[in-house]
Amino acid sequence: MRVVEVTDDGATLDGSDVLFTGREFFVGISKWTNHRGAEMVADTFRDFAVSTVPVAGSSHLKSFCSMAGPDTVAIGSSEAAKKAMRTMEQLTDHHYDTLTVPDDPAGNCVYVRLGPKGSALLHRSPEEFPNSLQPFQKLADLTLIPAACSEVAKLGGALSSCSLLINKKLDR
Repeated sequence: MRVVEVTDDGATLDGSDVLFTGREFFVGISKWTNHRGAEMVADTFRDFAVSTVPVAGSSHLKSFCSMAGPDTVAIGSSEAAKKAMRTMEQLTDHHYDTLTVPDDPAGNCVYVRLGPKGSALLHRSPEEFPNSLQPFQKLADLTLIPAACSEVAKLGGALSSCSLLINKKLDR
């Protein structure tokens, strides 16, 4: 795995502002991530398009959206989330399906490919966000795994803050 150090003192970059779709990167410009940080992502991943998305207030991009499948973006229902999604749709050449959840924090989920056995989606538990369970149940081809994240959320974290990307070729 190639590790890249951000050496530009003017660059700020928070992983919770970086959404990789498998085809391209969207980088949220927020309180924690600036344009120079987004440029560092573009410099590092030259084989992928990198687009910036303004994020209002104290949120991160992934505070209200994430990938819920190879071509599906889970997105919250707030005005900030809707605005970010419209921006992403304008910036991409690819069509993504959207799965809208009523609660912004529930838009942060983790899609997991399990090889030939299928795929799973870790999502916020119905105890935390009962109204957001129904949209996830529409994803019939995924194994749904509810996960409580309320303690991490107290510190400003999200479900994807507790995960690692492992890129491994799968035996077919």
